Amino acid sequence: MTRRPRPRRRPVPRRAPPGPLRTVGGVLFALAAFALVAGGWVLWTYRGPGPQAREGEATTVVLARGSGLGGIADNLARAGVIRSKAVFMAAARLSGAAGALKAGEYEFRSGASMAGVLGDIRAGRVVRHLVTVPEGWTSEMAWEAVLRQPVLVGEAPVPAEGALLPDTYQVQRGDSRAAVLQRMAKAQDDLMAELWPRRQRGLPFETPEEALTLASIVEKETGVAAERPRIAAVFVNRLRQGMRLESDPTIIYGVSRGRPLGRGILASELAARTPYNTYQIDGLPPTPIANPGRAAIEAVLNPPSTSELFFVADGSGGHVFASTFDEHRRNVARWREVERARAAQAGAGR
Repeated sequence: MTRRPRPRRRPVPRRAPPGPLRTVGGVLFALAAFALVAGGWVLWTYRGPGPQAREGEATTVVLARGSGLGGIADNLARAGVIRSKAVFMAAARLSGAAGALKAGEYEFRSGASMAGVLGDIRAGRVVRHLVTVPEGWTSEMAWEAVLRQPVLVGEAPVPAEGALLPDTYQVQRGDSRAAVLQRMAKAQDDLMAELWPRRQRGLPFETPEEALTLASIVEKETGVAAERPRIAAVFVNRLRQGMRLESDPTIIYGVSRGRPLGRGILASELAARTPYNTYQIDGLPPTPIANPGRAAIEAVLNPPSTSELFFVADGSGGHVFASTFDEHRRNVARWREVERARAAQAGAGR
């Protein structure tokens, strides 16, 4: 039997091991892919939506003075405002914001981006709290308002009467009460430094302090802004003629240091010779009786030229003015009629 020859097997070529170029290329590709993913994550972390607030619609964070970049980042991360301390710190350094971050109280809305958080801190967009001192408040009333503001710290003495400028002041958490009152006093000093040199010549007082005293009386005499110049003119005219000012608010200040009496002035109080009762003393009281605002000070320093010497309430919240005592008496009689009618109406309604 004849055997067939076995077919020869073709040798299988062996694969050459990968060359060095192909190995490096793979590594570079992997690194590039990782960098791309990492860069995307960093960009999303910085530009994308931030964490949701743990409570409510916003998160409040207080950044203390002297906090370094690391302390600020740690504070924000603990409060749940940012996702990554490392990204925040890197962004602050790369953007040049690291040395310009401002202390204070911040409120970040829920989901605020890290870019927005960093921008707010760099710009110092702190939460503002307000202290309002209305025109005509005494210094003690203003001091109590500052004392009641819970974001302020420290103690402070009651300022001198008339030393503060009535206004609404923005304050920050951690500000000292003494510093806030000093700001109010500086605002009044600055205003007087502006207005005093522009005063009318020949006024019957000689110092800015006396002007403030008269302005405080004008401030307390009316709540109608348009009447201030006219009332200032009345008091200036009376001082020029050597007449007593006869201002009811000065009696009240001598009795209660400017606190509302909650009743009418008693005859005994009208007759009491306190240093502030301008029915009993000549000229001005020794100090202001309140803190006057800009309009009252301007009215006293540049009063209109009138012959009016008297005024009395007109029953509608304002006053009626007179140049002679006889005219004033008629105005007072009309006011008494208004008072009697109101009293009768009140009695009928009980």
